[in-house]
Amino acid sequence: MTKWLLLAGAIASEVIASLCLKAALENPVLFVIVGAGYVTAFGLLGAVLRQGLALGVAYGIWAAAGVALTALLAAVLFGEPLTPVMLAGITLVIGGVLCVELGSRGAPVKRGAPVKEEIAR
Repeated sequence: MTKWLLLAGAIASEVIASLCLKAALENPVLFVIVGAGYVTAFGLLGAVLRQGLALGVAYGIWAAAGVALTALLAAVLFGEPLTPVMLAGITLVIGGVLCVELGSRGAPVKRGAPVKEEIAR
């Protein structure tokens, strides 16, 4: 459960940073939030990976949710267009991430390069 909360935090941080990037064009002090948001997002994404969520799944969910939420909120907050083709694209991205997630559930775990703890032994 912790990894999903961390992932939600990473998504929220990235979306806030992206929205503030647009707003910072009018109010440059918001660039501080942009930087902090992206640093926080990557830090939380790293924590998600340390919790054991597969990279393809974590990054896919993070990226897809970030794109979808940013596009939807940019339409609400900044009046940016949200056309039927854009909505179809967002739906396809989310569908693709769901396929990756569902496909990873039954896949055997393959060990890659040893992590730090294994190297130290």
